[in-house]
Amino acid sequence: MSDNHRDSHPEPGAPRATKNFIEQAIDADLAAGKAAGVFTRFPPEPNGYLHIGHAKSICLNFGLAKSYDGTCNLRFDDTNPSKEETEYVESIQEDVRWLGFQWDNLHYASDYFEQLYQWAEQLVQDGHAYVCDLDAEKTREYRGTLTQPGTNSPYRDRTPEENLELLRKMKAGEFPTGARTLRAKIDMASPNLNLRDPVMYRIMHAHHHRTGDQWCIYPMYDWAHGQSDSIEGITFSICTLEFENHRPLYDWYCRTLGIHHPRQIEFARLNMTYTVMSKRKLLQLVKEKHVNGWDDPRMPTISGLRRRGYTPESIRNFATDVGVAKFNSTIDVIRLENSVREHLNRVAPRRMVVFDPIKLTITNWPEGKVEMVEATNNPEDESAGTRMVPFSGSLLIGSDDFREEAPRKFFRLKKGGAVRLRSGYIIDCHDVVKDASGNVTEILCTYDPETKSGQDESGRKVKGTIHWVSAEQAVKVEVRNYDRLFAVENPEVAGEGQTFLDHLNPDSLTVTEAFAEPELAESKPGDRFQFERLGYYVVDRDSGEQLVFNRVVPLRDSWGKMVAKGKDN
Repeated sequence: MSDNHRDSHPEPGAPRATKNFIEQAIDADLAAGKAAGVFTRFPPEPNGYLHIGHAKSICLNFGLAKSYDGTCNLRFDDTNPSKEETEYVESIQEDVRWLGFQWDNLHYASDYFEQLYQWAEQLVQDGHAYVCDLDAEKTREYRGTLTQPGTNSPYRDRTPEENLELLRKMKAGEFPTGARTLRAKIDMASPNLNLRDPVMYRIMHAHHHRTGDQWCIYPMYDWAHGQSDSIEGITFSICTLEFENHRPLYDWYCRTLGIHHPRQIEFARLNMTYTVMSKRKLLQLVKEKHVNGWDDPRMPTISGLRRRGYTPESIRNFATDVGVAKFNSTIDVIRLENSVREHLNRVAPRRMVVFDPIKLTITNWPEGKVEMVEATNNPEDESAGTRMVPFSGSLLIGSDDFREEAPRKFFRLKKGGAVRLRSGYIIDCHDVVKDASGNVTEILCTYDPETKSGQDESGRKVKGTIHWVSAEQAVKVEVRNYDRLFAVENPEVAGEGQTFLDHLNPDSLTVTEAFAEPELAESKPGDRFQFERLGYYVVDRDSGEQLVFNRVVPLRDSWGKMVAKGKDN
């Protein structure tokens, strides 16, 4: 399904030309008096770091609350102590704040463990739940298949009194882990497998990051999730499409208990090319050290994108761009990359940095002279002003900006040719110096003193402009050029005997040394720049005596594309 079948969700608080299907449903419920207001929540499980798909959900839930002057809670569905950690709780809060949102209330499903248990006893006493002795394997076997109905558990007809006694013994810790479960008594022949007597509680003698050892039975996600929404008075439970088949179960619980019943509306989760979104697979990448932690700049996690140099604005704009859809689709990762390009193009200061340098000597430059030339910080933002950059007779330029012999459409520097040095002068190349192997080690040029940028009245025109740094004043930096983590559009599709790991891109990170204009020496971690004609970069937290820059995204390289297509002649 193409991602054209979608509705746009605007930046929170922005005027909306049209409303998406979720907003239309909310408007209808508000008009009919079915909801008193728009009270939403973002309910992550604290079992991993959030990724770009969660960012879309955050923008949607918090954005809806803001648009309708409602509230949005942050709630941790912490029902599985074996997989949850305080580290994840803290990282999730940091991610939400960094994206530009603040929750109205902070809750945990564990806050409601006592109420959930009391409701469980109510269902038992009313004959709507029972204690089952089947182990996990037998429970799956009795459940049936998509085409065959399930089989009633042999323990399904226990009396409410017997079930209540067993449940209380489960809670008291009298049975070992996995020995018994509490199950809802619904319909083992239902075409919806979620209604085939789902498990509500399992025995798990595990330490919980908030409740400690207070509990040894823990609610299943499907039992805790909907009831937590009810307790908080949520009016609109916005979920991804995989929960559509769970909705009848949530409805059954609320209806049978006679409690507040939120309306659940599902939308398509975010799938993106060259990316995996499964928390299990992201955890595998981290644990097996295919990446350097959850915040590795190649990861689709919010913390990884933050370290990569993405801005909160660019991610919010991306969420607006892809909108909310009723059908699953795959978004081209280029749309995310373009979103940060567009934002950084407006706000990132320009700086000159040279990769793979080659020496350029201006033979008619006065010996020892260093002249300060004025350079524009950002041509897209006049208020960004200018800076002064040292210019001398000994410069460094990128080696790919020079060819001794060049094709017709090569507009950089070549022997016998001329280019403008950014913010400096027009230079003419008259000779080169080579080593014993015939490699060019130095480019010899003259400069035209009548062609200084901003003061040029010479009338000379050249087709190319290249960047440079003054060799003596240049600052040596480390540059980490990040690319896509996977080499194929859909890493989930693996051949026989393969896994998604076989699609890892071996060139997803290259590290190089570069030379920067001295202005960059004052940069701090998190500062973002456009390296002129190269790409967008951010100062990494690993910076110490030597600055470390991460590439956010490259600039579009029309010459590189031309070469790749064989059009360089």
